[in-house]
Amino acid sequence: MQVDPRAPELTAQDFVAMARATRMCLLLHDGASKDILWANPAACEMLEWSVAELRPLKANDMSSSAQQYDRVIGRAWLQEAVDKGASRIEWHYRAKSGRVIPTDAVAVRVELERGPAVLVQFRDIEREQEIERQLRLTTSWVDALAHHTSTVALMLDAAGTIRFATNTALPLIGATAGEPLGPLTEHARLRLRGRVSTWDEVLARADPVTPVQLEVDRPGQDPVWLEGSLERLQETGGDALLMILHDVSERVHGQVRREREMHKENYLARYTAMGDMAMAIAHELGQPLAAAANFLAGARAGVQTDSRVGYGIDNAVRQIDRAATIVSSVRAFVGHLEHVQQVADLNDILEECLYFVGLRAGPAGVDVRVERSPRPVPVRCERVLTGQVVLNLCFNAIDEMAACDPQRRQLTITTRIDDDAGVLTVDDQGRGIRHDPFERTFTDKEHGSGIGLALSYRIITRQHGAIWAECRDEGGSRFGFTLPLAE
Repeated sequence: MQVDPRAPELTAQDFVAMARATRMCLLLHDGASKDILWANPAACEMLEWSVAELRPLKANDMSSSAQQYDRVIGRAWLQEAVDKGASRIEWHYRAKSGRVIPTDAVAVRVELERGPAVLVQFRDIEREQEIERQLRLTTSWVDALAHHTSTVALMLDAAGTIRFATNTALPLIGATAGEPLGPLTEHARLRLRGRVSTWDEVLARADPVTPVQLEVDRPGQDPVWLEGSLERLQETGGDALLMILHDVSERVHGQVRREREMHKENYLARYTAMGDMAMAIAHELGQPLAAAANFLAGARAGVQTDSRVGYGIDNAVRQIDRAATIVSSVRAFVGHLEHVQQVADLNDILEECLYFVGLRAGPAGVDVRVERSPRPVPVRCERVLTGQVVLNLCFNAIDEMAACDPQRRQLTITTRIDDDAGVLTVDDQGRGIRHDPFERTFTDKEHGSGIGLALSYRIITRQHGAIWAECRDEGGSRFGFTLPLAE
């Protein structure tokens, strides 16, 4: 450092004035005896003694009574400064009033005209220690919040990117610790008042706080539902947002279960009413169907030359005969069907249904492929009603693919023998299924009674078979049923 040669030199009195003015506490000890030679006003004020009172005091007179502040340790610390030039320690002084003052003390060797001395510079760190203690306590609270509580907390920026997540949040939102979390919408669907929402809409409502709900999908499991609030933190300029959530999955799933139970109860009531109606209709339709068939037979006898009229009459008779058979089968099914004695080949049942499947598939542009078992598949079942199940599964698949790309409109029907059961499956290339359709009693279609699959389930299970639905790996869905093979 360059010194201006024109600047006046500082005198010893100047340095004394500076030592008296500084707020840093100064104590001067003799290098050999360690006796106090001098103290500046700041030190006298803190220790509550005058210089004259300080000079005869020893370490045990002005230090904490704790063992680590023993006089021997204090002298060794000052001697280290004499030997090495400087030494630092945390020393607890005791004021005249008895108050113990924690300090950060630095002892430095200085050469005086009378010989070596030790200048101790110290400052009160009691407030700093209290702040440090509060910080440690706050840190422990934050750590407890992040690692040891069921509360889910997320810190997000204005763009919706997750900047911090508690340990409890990571598994719930499907994130991995130590990896960038990315936008919240990559992990969950945002909801406001039960409806799907966007981040921008939720952010706009956080003024400064808004209720929010998250739905997190889990492959093969029920979704996780989180509910809480999103709050804009004002002290950060509005760039940080805190989301506090709680797992309410059990409550939401309980509501869903209760709704399904209500639907099932409603369905059972409808099913019972349908049984009564079916018996009444089946009883009343028998005679009109027989009469219509007789009238058509008479009309057919009078038509000899017009082949188109004859063709129409023949098909009308065919449909009436099938309707009569269905009515008879419904009466038997609703009345009593505990032990099925009829044996039919699944291949034959499928063959009878293909005509009607073709009528439905043609206008929808669906290509129907059939993969029959090379040998008969004799099963114990009610033939006509089992055929109605086949038609129901095929019609549902055709309706599903009617809204898909024409190149994907392919229906595959398969029959086979699997151990002691006959199996029929219907594969489509539609959008797949999002839930077990046999758990619900109402249709997802815009039109329909919602009982087709439910009745199919009842028909197959009452014949001691099983019916199921699943997603195909290559896309679309597969519906199928099994029936016991006839011995």
